[in-house]
Amino acid sequence: MSSEDAMSRMAALCSISEHCESEIREKLQKAAITELDIQRIINALYEGDYLNTTRYCRAFSRDKLRFSHWGRYKIQQALHMKGLPDLDIREALNDFDDELYDEYRSILTNVLEQKAHSIHDEDDYIRRGKLIRFALGRGFTMDEILQELA
Repeated sequence: MSSEDAMSRMAALCSISEHCESEIREKLQKAAITELDIQRIINALYEGDYLNTTRYCRAFSRDKLRFSHWGRYKIQQALHMKGLPDLDIREALNDFDDELYDEYRSILTNVLEQKAHSIHDEDDYIRRGKLIRFALGRGFTMDEILQELA
């Protein structure tokens, strides 16, 4: 594949859905594009606003919250693993405190209720511990979990 073809394919891909630089870089490396051409393509995608880290962080965090029911820590870790800037990650997670607060709390409530139905221990202490561990694994904070279980 030529670098012009790769550029047009990546632009088309980014116009369909949000992608980050590491995802595009991986796709181009699999297509055996040279590192110099990869950097040129990525720069052109940023210049054309096909790639935008702030927009990607917001879209990723909303999707993981709504569809995968992840908490803020798990989302934050996933965004860090993709190599995105800390400022953009913080801005995206601040949306959870501002405009997505009610939805975030509702998802945490639903996650805990669904898990509670599957736990059949009679001891409340053990039951509560299992709920806390489950929600922590989903990326919710201890403070959020304890407020919800209170």
